[in-house]
Formats: sequence, structure tokens, C-alpha cells
Amino acid sequence: LLAELNSCQRCGLCAGRTQPVLGAGVPNSRIVIVGEAPGKNEDEQGKPFVGRSGKLLDQMLAEVGLYRDKNVFITNIVKCRPPENRDPSPEECAACREYLDRILTIIDPKVILCVGRISAQRLFDPNFRVTRQHGETREIDGRLVMGTFHPAALLRQPQNKPEAFGDFVALRQKITEVCEHTY
Repeated sequence: LLAELNSCQRCGLCAGRTQPVLGAGVPNSRIVIVGEAPGKNEDEQGKPFVGRSGKLLDQMLAEVGLYRDKNVFITNIVKCRPPENRDPSPEECAACREYLDRILTIIDPKVILCVGRISAQRLFDPNFRVTRQHGETREIDGRLVMGTFHPAALLRQPQNKPEAFGDFVALRQKITEVCEHTY
């Protein structure tokens, strides 16, 4: 899959990438976290959520016993960095959707956490509003799906951190309910 992604030219984002970002973490995880798109650090390192927002994400995950090297897999809706870290367009999201679907098929998670509006609109609800719907869960295609704030948004608006943390606590409870073994 990574070899295929390295030669992907399905949209114009490939022209500006240093390298695509497939994902990272535990490939047989019951929990997959889906962000929006790689940023500058991710584009350089080839791994998702490695900048400041990644550090915050790791802290929030650790608070509820989740770790990218133990029990989660992290990926994004699009696999290449949009210029100036802009939101990926609907066309760019559609061009990358097959990669995301294949990742989800391979890993077959029980729980998907969408961080940010873009990922939640693609996987949870096309009209998702973070401030109104964060923390809501739905069963979609046999998986529990939840949307919450993007860590980068929390860095810009730290007053939303308590609500986001509440979402992570609720996520842990949901994981306990739907996963038949420890995660």
C-alpha cells in the first residue's frame, strides 16, 4: 500500500509533497484515529501527527491509556500535505478515499475517532459541526465512530481542551464497551 501511495498522482497534492503519509501505529489496533491531512512536519517525516498538535494528541491519548506504539493506529483523510496547510478540498479527499478505506479494511478497527471537522464530515456526518457534535458516537458499518476537536484547533483555542478531554474519556468508556479484549 505504501509503495502504491509513493507513486500516487490521483490529485495535485502529489506535486508538492516531500513524501506521502500513510499512517503509523499498531496495525492490528482496535482503534483508528483519523485526522485531516499531513502538515509540514508530517510531510518531512512521513508520519502523522508529529508536530505540536501530535504532542497534544499523544498527551490526551495517554490520559486515557491509549498510545500510538501500543494500541492505536493514526492516519489522515488525505495522505499528502495541502499547500500552506489549507483544508483539503472535497476532490482531494475523494481521491484519497480508497487508501483510507483499504487501511480500515486491513486494520478492521472497532472504533474510529475523527479528529477535526474534515475527517468527521467524511466519516461521521457530512454536516458535522465540531462545537455542536463533538463527543457524539454513531455505529457506522459495524464500527463505533466519534468526532472531536482537532488538536491544532485546541492549540489555537485552548478553552475547548476540557470538552475535548471529556470526549477522550467518553471514548475510553466506549472502547471498553465494544472491544472484547483489552486494547
